[in-house]
Amino acid sequence: MAERDLPLYEQIRRELEGNIRDGRWQPGTRVPTEAELGERFGVSRITVQRALRELADAGLVVRYRRHGTFVAQTTDEENLLRAAGVLTSGPEAHGDHRVISAKVLPAGGAALRLPGLDDNDAVVQLDRHKLSPDGSRVTGTELAVLPFRFAPDLLDQDLVTITSHMYLRDRGVPLQRSRLYVEPYALDEEHAELFGLKPGTAVFRWLRTTWADRDEVVEHLEMILPTDTSRFYVETSLQGR
Repeated sequence: MAERDLPLYEQIRRELEGNIRDGRWQPGTRVPTEAELGERFGVSRITVQRALRELADAGLVVRYRRHGTFVAQTTDEENLLRAAGVLTSGPEAHGDHRVISAKVLPAGGAALRLPGLDDNDAVVQLDRHKLSPDGSRVTGTELAVLPFRFAPDLLDQDLVTITSHMYLRDRGVPLQRSRLYVEPYALDEEHAELFGLKPGTAVFRWLRTTWADRDEVVEHLEMILPTDTSRFYVETSLQGR
């Protein structure tokens, strides 16, 4: 998808993120106000707010009421709540994908097993590499398997930008819960070569299962992530507890 075809909030987010990632905006830099950004891009304050909210969810900026928005002191952090799907706006992790393969096949032949499906049931399998926001390097691998009946036109989508949860929500699938496991994983030779690391290097493996109504599994996802690309965190409010 061309940059001009992206939603306005996404275009703004990408430009602001580029200022942060390439060092033009150093940690602690005050981001222009919502009014200033709205005037600069010719958009409403709601559009600007969504772009800033996504940057904050990604850990790139910190927003203070009545004081403004500032570049975070550490900009290589990822919110695990976004990966689990709790934060429902935008992608689970920022950055585009490189599509390795995308196909429909019997569940019995898929790389990940979906509970509740017969071997002959059709599934959609996506094998992609996750890229850094500037597209210069691979930051992880992503393998997703979805029942075909929940994702009949997934392969017709823009697989460079879309994620499983984004697609399912857009189709109106009633997502009910998601479980994310984060565990250590020793790189095999194929992944080690991809990341430029030695075989056996310890990295993260994420395993996520998502359910819809009636406890139907609608997605099973595996991601392999080198430990030197990001820090992962969970933040929750303790007010009123």
